[in-house]
Amino acid sequence: MQEWSAEPPEKMLHRLLIAVTAPTLAHNARRWIYHLGGLGFIPLGLLDASIIPVPGSMDVLTIILCARRSDMWIYYTVMATVGSVLGGFATYRLARKGGKEMVARRFTVRTLKKVYAIFERWGFCSIAIPALLPPPVPMVPFVLAAGALQYSVRKFLTALTLGRAARFTILGFLSARYGRRMLSYFSQHGHPVLVTVIGFVVVALAAALFYFASKRKRRRRA
Repeated sequence: MQEWSAEPPEKMLHRLLIAVTAPTLAHNARRWIYHLGGLGFIPLGLLDASIIPVPGSMDVLTIILCARRSDMWIYYTVMATVGSVLGGFATYRLARKGGKEMVARRFTVRTLKKVYAIFERWGFCSIAIPALLPPPVPMVPFVLAAGALQYSVRKFLTALTLGRAARFTILGFLSARYGRRMLSYFSQHGHPVLVTVIGFVVVALAAALFYFASKRKRRRRA
């Protein structure tokens, strides 16, 4: 005999309403952001850098807008960078104010140990390289670590801006130049090839950044 849930009726109704309306709300939000054009990067950047990120959303919007208006790709690249940096800075400020106690509520002890260890060793690069790399490379944990450990605001913003600017410049340029053909091809064959191509370029840049940062760090120690 099936057991009935002890959940109160009002809670069941609330969950049902969320399940029914969530797809519609998400669709409307996407349409609203899309029709905002370059300004859409601001709310999307704040959402993407939050505790509940939307991986790849900024990349997709950049590709679509730059492919549609190739003459405005520089503007879209700048707006994507601004939106992403604003979002990252907002999350950084929350962690800086809340400290390690706030961050500890979001992640497991094991994850935090790894993130803190990487951040304390690499500092600037632990922000710049994840900012440059595409998903699924995590970004939010390092932003929170930077805030919780009271990392320099100037260095944080510089690292985040450099990484995001490089990433969106690559996406914007490729989308403006090959956008329509890319979108047509990937709509037929799927997106893995796009991720591979862009990922290869971005990883190459990240490797170069890591190399020069390591070289500079060795010079300081010498």
